[in-house]
Parts: sequence; C-alpha cells; structure tokens
Amino acid sequence: MTAFTVALVLVVAAAGLLRWRRPAWYWLAFGVTLAALRVLVRYRSVMDACGLTVPPARWRLSLARATNQPIPEPRPPRIRRLRPTRTGLVLRLKLRPGQDVFDIAAASDRLRHSFSMFGVTSREVRSGVVEVRMTGYDVLKRVQMPAETETRAMRVPVALREDGSVHYRDYRAIPHALTLGATESGKSVYQRNLVAGLAPLDVALVGIDCKQGVELFPLARRFSALADSPDTAAELLDALVARMADVYRLIRTQQRITVAVPDAEIAADIWDLPEELRPTPVVVLVDEVAELALYATKEEERRRDRIITALVRLAQLGRAAGIYLEICGQRFGSELGKGITMLRAQLTGRTAHRLNDEPSANMAFGDIAPDAVLAAIQIPAELRGLAIAGDASGGWHRIRAPHTSLRQAVNLCYRYADRTPDLPELAPFRPTTGTTTELVPSAKASPATA
Repeated sequence: MTAFTVALVLVVAAAGLLRWRRPAWYWLAFGVTLAALRVLVRYRSVMDACGLTVPPARWRLSLARATNQPIPEPRPPRIRRLRPTRTGLVLRLKLRPGQDVFDIAAASDRLRHSFSMFGVTSREVRSGVVEVRMTGYDVLKRVQMPAETETRAMRVPVALREDGSVHYRDYRAIPHALTLGATESGKSVYQRNLVAGLAPLDVALVGIDCKQGVELFPLARRFSALADSPDTAAELLDALVARMADVYRLIRTQQRITVAVPDAEIAADIWDLPEELRPTPVVVLVDEVAELALYATKEEERRRDRIITALVRLAQLGRAAGIYLEICGQRFGSELGKGITMLRAQLTGRTAHRLNDEPSANMAFGDIAPDAVLAAIQIPAELRGLAIAGDASGGWHRIRAPHTSLRQAVNLCYRYADRTPDLPELAPFRPTTGTTTELVPSAKASPATA
C-alpha cells in the first residue's frame, strides 16, 4: 500500500509539473484521456443545459403513451466521431431536425466551461454536420508548429490558430494581403516567417524596405530585387508593371483557343501554361507602406502618385501574371492620400497585430469583418506576435507566429540562395551580397513569440 501511495504521489506530481512547464506534453500524456471521458460522460446533460437538444419525435411520444412507457428525453446532436489531436479534441456532430450551426456557435463559451476546455470553436462541414474543435490548453502561449504540415505550390504555413490548426498563407487563394501592427507588435517576426516559408519554393522574392533596408537586406541572398528608398521603389515597381505586361503577352500567345482544346487547358493565367513556359511567380513584400505614400514637396508628390498607381495596377492585374503583394504598415487609412483606399480594397487577406486605436483596426477589418475590430484592439502588449487574421469572406481567427530570429531567417536564406531566380527585368535591383555562405549557428529560441 505504501509503494502504491508513493507511486500515485509521483504520478500526480509529474502531471502537475508537466501541466505547468510543458502543457503540450501533459495534454498528450494525461489530458486527452481525461477530457475525452469528461465529454462522453457529461455530453447529454451539458447539451440539455445549453439548450442544444430537441424534443422527441411525435411518433415516439405516441408510442410511449400507447405502451404506457416513460416519455422519451430530449435528444442532443448525435456524436459521429470523437478524434483526439495534439492540442485538443475534434467532435463531429450530426444535427437534429430544427437545429442550426449558429446554435452551436452561440453556445461555444458555455460548452467551454461545461467541458472544462480552454477554447471551443465550431464550423459547418456540410449541411447538418458540424465540427467542434476543443483546445485543451493555450496553444498560443508557447507556439509549437506541428512537425509535418501540408505542402502545396504557393502555400506556406506561417502561424498557429487558437483552435490548434495551422494558419497557411495561400497565394493562389488569396493573392494579396495587408498586415498592420503597432511598433513592437510582432510584424517583423510574421514577415520573417513568410520569407522562411517561401525560401524553399520556386518563387522570386522582391522587397521594398524604406528603413534603409534594415529589415529585409539581411535576407538579401534569397531576394531577386530589393529597394531601400522611395526613389528606387518607384523604379522597381515600374519594372514589375512592365514584367506583368510581358507575362500577359506570353499568356495571350499560349491560350490555344481552338475547338480541339478542352476548356480546362485554355490558358488564362501563368498556372495554365506548360511548366517549361511558366514564368516564375513573384512575391512583393513592402515593409512600411506609409513611407511610400508620404511626401513634403511637389516632386515627392509626383513620385508618390507614381508608386501608388503602380501598386494599384499590380493589385488589380497581377494575380494572373503571378505577382502577389504583401503590404505591411502601422496604419493604412485615407490620410495617406488618394489611391490608398482603392489599393486596400484589392488586398483580400487582412492580418492585424496589436493596434493602438480603434480607427486602425477599422482600417483592417471595418469593411470585411466588423466583429474582428474589437478583438484586434484587445490584444495585450505583452503578447507580441498575437494577431487577428481575416479575409473578405468575413471569417477571422486569432493566430500567433512562432518566434523566428533574424539569424534563423538569414540562415534559411543562405541555405536556399541557389533557388533565387535571375529575372532580367529586375536585374538592376538585384542586391549585392558577399561571397561568404557559411551558416552561423543560432541560439536556441524560445517557442513563444517574442
């Protein structure tokens, strides 16, 4: 009995230590089993308390009365599958007649408390089937990306969502995006994760960093073109517009609109072209867009109009030519001058880190997801890297990118420097780098975003 007591005390102490220091390990070792049992045991009573049950069918009531049996209890949604994950549980429910997916979404907070989980989110899989994702711990406190992620052309993992799933930046689905955030909010780390994810792919990276290049020029070995001033940026954007026109001429000559060609093979963008003729896709990263829009003299105003016009053209027409925009800044409102709101309307993806005021949040989500505005201004200052990500569909998620130091990003760019394509149109803007390619070991980084 003494040995059993000692062993039990050691197991409880180990569980408590894991839950404090390594919540992910605790979840996999103890939490997932306890949570699954808790959900299965409490399921019917919790659903009834949350108003997620429906009365029994009339034929069952009639049968119970005819046979003098007890009245059947109200029926909750039927559990079709309960699947454990490394961060929580996934519950797939079949709704009863008369129930709606919004009923489950409205009761998410009550389900979280009743099942003693950290977070609960829901989404409709198909008509009548809802997937409820429960997280067992705060996955955004210490961000740990899964060892394996889905790989696809122009689709890179950049962050972790609050429900434990991976947040991807898919350029084929969302060509252009806007990233906002105050100083020290985590924009630079998010941008490094983008570069780190794109570095192994066959893509040309183009950077515009008007802070004299302090953010992007350390990563120059993987960039096909870089600009560190508004004057150079204007010339670089003109070169990209010219490249876009050349790509469209190539697509026009290869469209093959004949009766013998199937509809799916008619070329309308670069991804419809044969692989040997397909131009290299280009991702343009603008580090601080306000520096391109501000002016003090007439000459700077003309340069500013030239830059904004080029950006609007690339945003409106660049997708089919394989040119994608990543616009970053602290604010992005109409005070930056004419053309800014037109440009913002073309940026489908929106990511907002900590913002200093509500108008800044409205610039990001006011026109696509008003519910996300309040969430964006409630991000605490100590949680650098925490952000709200949304798109034109109106949906949004809390995300956090894993901490990637500048040294880690530089090492990745050195490792994949041989994948940097030489684009003739952008040759004058190719950054000059040294010949040293030695990788410097980086210090072990904390999994939490700094």
